[in-house]
Amino acid sequence: MNKLILLLLFCSVATVYGQDPAIQLIPQPVEVKVSNGSFLLTKTSTIGYDVQESKKIAEMFSHKLIVPTGFSIMPQQGKAGSIQFNLNKVTISQVGKEGYTLVSSPKGVTINANTPAGLFYGMQTLLQLLPKEIESKTAVNMNWTVPSVKITDYPRFSWRGMMLDVSRTFFTKDEVKRYIDQISRYKYNIFHWHLTDDNGWRIEIKSLPKLTEIGAWRVPRFGTDDLLAKPRPGEAATVGGFYTQSDIKEIIQFAQDRYVTVVPEIDIPGHSMAAIASYPEISCTKDTSIKVNPGCHYSDFNPDGTFKWLIDNSFNPSDEKTYEFLDQVFTEVAALFPSPYIHVGGDECYAGFWAKDPGCQALMKKMNLTHPEELQAYFAKRVEAILKAKGKKLTGWDEILPGHLDPETIVMNWHGDKVGIEAAKMGHPVVLTPTSSGFFNLNQGEKTIEPWIYDNLRLKKVYSFNPVLEGIEEKQVLGGEGLLWTEQVETLYQAEYMIWPRGWAMAEDLWSPDASKNWTSFIRRVENEFNRVDIEGVNYSSAIYDAIIKVSVKDGKMTLRMETEAPDLDIIYTIDESMPGKYSPKYSKPIVLTEGPITVRVVTFRGGKQIGHLITLSPEELKKRSSSN
Repeated sequence: MNKLILLLLFCSVATVYGQDPAIQLIPQPVEVKVSNGSFLLTKTSTIGYDVQESKKIAEMFSHKLIVPTGFSIMPQQGKAGSIQFNLNKVTISQVGKEGYTLVSSPKGVTINANTPAGLFYGMQTLLQLLPKEIESKTAVNMNWTVPSVKITDYPRFSWRGMMLDVSRTFFTKDEVKRYIDQISRYKYNIFHWHLTDDNGWRIEIKSLPKLTEIGAWRVPRFGTDDLLAKPRPGEAATVGGFYTQSDIKEIIQFAQDRYVTVVPEIDIPGHSMAAIASYPEISCTKDTSIKVNPGCHYSDFNPDGTFKWLIDNSFNPSDEKTYEFLDQVFTEVAALFPSPYIHVGGDECYAGFWAKDPGCQALMKKMNLTHPEELQAYFAKRVEAILKAKGKKLTGWDEILPGHLDPETIVMNWHGDKVGIEAAKMGHPVVLTPTSSGFFNLNQGEKTIEPWIYDNLRLKKVYSFNPVLEGIEEKQVLGGEGLLWTEQVETLYQAEYMIWPRGWAMAEDLWSPDASKNWTSFIRRVENEFNRVDIEGVNYSSAIYDAIIKVSVKDGKMTLRMETEAPDLDIIYTIDESMPGKYSPKYSKPIVLTEGPITVRVVTFRGGKQIGHLITLSPEELKKRSSSN
C-alpha cells in the first residue's frame, strides 16, 4: 500500500521535467511541479496587474489572446485577475533579475517576478503551456486550458545571445523585428547585430554619407559564396540596403519591449571592404578601384589556419585619419544604441598590406614591434579609448585578446577552448561562440541533400554545448551565442531554417541548469515545438528525421552504420538499385556491403509513413566517406 501511495504522489506532483505530456517547455525551467487539474481560460476570465511596471506585460499577453481565442480581455490593475502579473514587493534572491515563479491551478494563474523582464519570461512560459493553437492567425474554437503547475525558473547565464549577419544578406526592418520577436520567445536577451563587413555597410552614419551611398550596395550575384564573378567595370551595384537611424531606433525600441539588448557590431580593422570602397583613404593601398564584395573569391585560407587577403580590406592602423573616421562612426553609433557594449569585430585581419606600408613600418619601429600583426593590438587600444570617451565598453572576437585591453572588455571566443580559457584567466568576461557548437550557418543534416558550406553542425552537438570550459569558473563566463553568418542565406525563410531547431538547443544551453539537461526529453519537446511553429508559420529544419550514415572499411569490407537524432524511427534502405519503401529492408544492425559498385538509398519512416528525406549515396560517395573515417 505504501508503494502505491508513493507512486500516486509521484504522478500527481512531478519534479522530473517532462513527466507530464502537457508540459513541453523550451528552454527547460529550473523546477516544475505538476498537480492535478487545469485552468480553463474563457471570455469571462480576467487579466490583472499589480503596479504600472507590470501593465505592459499584461497588455502583451492580452494582445496575444485576441486573434486565436477571440477573447478581448482588457487588463485591469488590481490583484484579483484570473491571470495575474505581480512584481515582488520584497526581492526574491533565488530568481534574480530575470527569473519568475508561475503557479497555475483550476482557480487561475499567477506570475511573480522581481522585475518586468522576469514577468515577460514568465509570460512566455505561460504561452507555451497553452495549446499550440495559441499561435494561430485565425480564431480557433477549443478549450484553452493551462495545466496545474508550480514553476520556479531563472537563467543560468546573463548573456544569452543570437547574432544575425545583415552585411552579407540585407534583411528589412520588419524581418529584423520578426527575428528579435522569435528569439525573445525562447528567453534570449541579446541581439548581436553584425552590421558591417566586406559585403555591405548597413547603418546610416550621417557624417559619412558614402558609407551607405556606396558601401551598402553591391552588384547582383546569387549562389555559392566565394565562387561568384567579380564586379565588372561599369556594372551597377543594385543589391543591398541599409537601416536609417530612424529604423534603428524603432528596432531598438521593439527589442527593449521584449527585454532584448541590441549589441551593434562594426567589424574592424579587417572585413572592412565596404567601408574602404566608400572611403579608400582609410586603407593602406588607398585603392579607388575596390568595390563592395558580392561574394567572389578574394582570400586564401590554408589548412594551418593562416590566410591571405587578395584585396586590401583592412583599415590603416598608422594613419590618424583612420581614427578620425572611426570617431565619427562611433559618435553616431554610441548615440543610437543604449547597449553599454559595442562590438568591434577584430577577426581575420590580414596584416600583409600593413607589412608593405611605410606608415605602418614607421609605427612598428616607433613601438619596437617585430611583426605587423602586432599592430592590431595598438589599433584595438586606440578604438577602446574612442569608445570609453563615449561611455561605451568594447567587445570583440577573440583576436582582440593580445591587445591588453580593459578587464571589462568582453571577449567572444570562437576559436578553440584554449583561447577562451586564456581570456578568462586574464580577467575578461567571456562569451562562448564556438564554431563547433554555435555557427548556425553550418550544414545541419545529410550533406548530399542540403546546401553544403564547409562543415556540419547537428542539433545534438549544439545541445551538448556547455559554455563553462574546463579550468575556469562559471562566474567568469557571461554566457554564449548562436551565430548566423549569411554567406549562403538569402531570405529570412532560409535564415529560420538554419536557426531552428538549433536555436532551441542553444536557448536551453544558456538558460537551463546543465545538470537537468536531457536529450531524450529535449528531442520530444523539439517535435512538440515543430507543431507550434507550423501553426505560427515559422520555418525550421527537419534534419533530425534523416538518417545519419557512417561508412567504415575493415579488412577490405565496407560497413554501414546508421542512426537518427529523433526517436522511434524505422530506417529503411536498399542496396539493389530499387527505391526504398515501407516493404524494403529495415535497418537493425551494421550492414556489410558486398563487392561491386553499390548505390545505397535510405529513408526513414514513422508509423508506416515516410518522415525523412530520401538519401542516395553513390559508389563514389561511399568510397569518399570510407576514406575520410
